[in-house]
Amino acid sequence: MRPKQPKAEPQEDLFRARLENLVDPRHALVRLAGLIDWGRFEAEFGALYTDGGRPGLPTRLMVGLHLLKHMDGLSDEAVCARYLDSPYLQLFCGETHFQHALPLDRSSMTRWRQRIGPERLEVLLAESVAAAQRGGAVEERHLRRVTIDTTVQPKAVTHPTDSKLLHRGIEILARLARRHGIRLRQSYLRVARRARREAARLIHAGRRRQAERHVRRLRTWLGRLARDISRKIAGKAAVQAALAAPLGLVARLLRQRREDRGRDKLYSLHAPEVECIGKGKANARYEFGVKVSLATTNAAAPGGQFVLGARALPGNPYDGHTLAAQIAQTERVIGVEVERAYVDRGYRGHDADRARVFVSGQKRGVTPTIRRERRRRSAIEPVIDHLKSDGHLGRNFLLGTEGDAANLVLAAAGHNLRLLRAWLAWLLAWLLSLLSLSEQPQTGNMSRHAVA
Repeated sequence: MRPKQPKAEPQEDLFRARLENLVDPRHALVRLAGLIDWGRFEAEFGALYTDGGRPGLPTRLMVGLHLLKHMDGLSDEAVCARYLDSPYLQLFCGETHFQHALPLDRSSMTRWRQRIGPERLEVLLAESVAAAQRGGAVEERHLRRVTIDTTVQPKAVTHPTDSKLLHRGIEILARLARRHGIRLRQSYLRVARRARREAARLIHAGRRRQAERHVRRLRTWLGRLARDISRKIAGKAAVQAALAAPLGLVARLLRQRREDRGRDKLYSLHAPEVECIGKGKANARYEFGVKVSLATTNAAAPGGQFVLGARALPGNPYDGHTLAAQIAQTERVIGVEVERAYVDRGYRGHDADRARVFVSGQKRGVTPTIRRERRRRSAIEPVIDHLKSDGHLGRNFLLGTEGDAANLVLAAAGHNLRLLRAWLAWLLAWLLSLLSLSEQPQTGNMSRHAVA
């Protein structure tokens, strides 16, 4: 059913005070809520609901909670707990009176993200840029010249080793067998736990050959367990359908070897979409997640450097083959045409219009203005660091490839609103300082003039 609409309440209530009378109207979050066009989300997401069934949660409530979550780098549980403590958060989410009970369950945020999908969540990113324009933090001329780069969005997985993966496979199969009432010859849980611990200890001590013995044992036990389960569920269609995906992942794990390469290699059983990506970093040779592409403003806008586009790139494609799609998404988000795009040398041989893309080190067609703007290309690196340290780009907890794309778009929108909130707070402080200076008495200056 369609989301609930706010009830028409009387202007005054004898027992409750309105939130607008409790909060400071000069607060940055209150002013930020006034800059966002909340009706835009109702129009975009309304087609996803039907007229029958249980009423959905208010769209402004769900959008507001997700924006607040990614502005401050919180979890679903933490943002729901903070919602009950702060009248400013409740006002931002569309409440008129202070609420003492949470109007939703934490799992509702997960289901709402899955219902909307990563493609429609781009509306949140587009509205964050539009709100920054309304607030004066960025101008249209700043949107026409962008910087584009790629990075890795790590997944919330442990560092993959053969012993960890094989032990995890034994745990998963034993748990599923117990859940479906399958009587095993042996679960191998106790001996597998000891073998994994011994393998890690021997690897740490530099005794790789002895550690490989324990890894081979784990592989043997996992194969026995998988074959035992497959024999005992033969002819049971319901159980076979329930265990088809886990047994398929275990079969992939048993087939793979250390020297294997490509997308078929498994690095996590609960997140099989994870890829191993090497970006040449000194502190992390390899990262496990998905490659993502980001587009930011090139010029230093008054409010900072805003994110204008964000795309997940499963399959670890070559950077140059993703540039045209990234520019198209950026133009779709900001609503204007990109005049110039600045990229690093990893984009050589790209698939975009060469007349408006400038690669680092390029000599032909470079004017002094373009050279000056190209020097700001490296300013995208601090933006990526802030997305990872202040937002959720540094560790993605959402499930599947759609979770990768949704987390990236929401992290980009949260970064923009974080900049806009700081801009509004600074603007208020600047205006108050000007006001205080204008109200100061001028008697001291007049006496000096008189003496002169």
